[in-house]
Amino acid sequence: MLDSARATRRYFAKFERIMGHLSEVAILSNKEKLITTAEAKILLTYLDSLTHTFTALSYKFLMSHRIGGSEPSGMSIDKTESGFPVFGEVMQMASDATQAKKHLKSLPGQERLKKDMINHILTQRSSPTQLQYAMSQRIYYECLAEENLFLTQNHPQIVWVGKDMNSGRRSYLVHWAAYDSQTNLPAIYLMELEDTASRALPHDERRWPRVQSHLMAQAVSGLKLLTIAKGFDTDFDTLHPKLLRRFHLGPMYSHDFTEQQGPIRDVLADASHQEGSDWALAWTVESLLSEDTKVEKTGIFKTATRQIYKLDKFLGGADSGATETQRAVILPHRAYQVLEEKKAQAFQGTRKYVVGENTKILSYS
Repeated sequence: MLDSARATRRYFAKFERIMGHLSEVAILSNKEKLITTAEAKILLTYLDSLTHTFTALSYKFLMSHRIGGSEPSGMSIDKTESGFPVFGEVMQMASDATQAKKHLKSLPGQERLKKDMINHILTQRSSPTQLQYAMSQRIYYECLAEENLFLTQNHPQIVWVGKDMNSGRRSYLVHWAAYDSQTNLPAIYLMELEDTASRALPHDERRWPRVQSHLMAQAVSGLKLLTIAKGFDTDFDTLHPKLLRRFHLGPMYSHDFTEQQGPIRDVLADASHQEGSDWALAWTVESLLSEDTKVEKTGIFKTATRQIYKLDKFLGGADSGATETQRAVILPHRAYQVLEEKKAQAFQGTRKYVVGENTKILSYS
């Protein structure tokens, strides 16, 4: 738990900077041809939502350490594994969002609260703590009312890609996201699929709701991509998943806020002597690609086309259930210098996105 107002402000200020860097990494990854332009746009949308979620939580807990009483004292974060808020905090925020408009009706507006604070200072000659808390909660619910939030479940959306006029197959890009309850980390999923049904998937009231329910039920970081794709391929005979990607955002490591182990601990401890350089964020992209198809009997007179997925066994793809896994870490320039000096084997093969002094992102493989 963040145990002071100062720690809370520093934690959210750090994440605000990191989220800005992460957006730059998504753009740079597109330039480096690691992800497509469409994928980059979708990622930026989710990163924007995640930023709004952190902004909302920052206001919720801004004054929580100063009001006393039975109110919660601070926000709980996963210090040992993810560095992100625990799942319960995001789930509670989602619940608060359903009642945001009711709270806004009952709370005075910002202008009224500002006038009351000035009056309190002039007449009581003390800090208007209770009014400051009311203001922080007012802004918190205003953030929730905007609805641009990364929730525990962010339901599938579909983007039209095109249609093959010869085969009649429609192509779509489906994306969804979840805040995983086991890892306390956000994960974003993208699936390229072909549709061979006579009715377009977004307008098919029989298939589209089932697709959404199926994908959200499988949005678990512990499941292999191969398991998710094969299950979908089996359950929907007219939908053919050609590519499935999962983006893991985090863990976030910080000398001040997390209890990391291994080489990263020493790196951040050495880098912490320079203010603002004591952090690193992992960024992992798993990809599963269909390389062929086969025809399978589904009944006495029925057959269906099934995908055959490429697994890079040399790189452990058979065990990971993916064609490839790209690992990266985003970190300040000083932390990168320490990392290079220590020549940690654990980071061999990991792409480094380095934040320079002018905040420009540099990429090193």
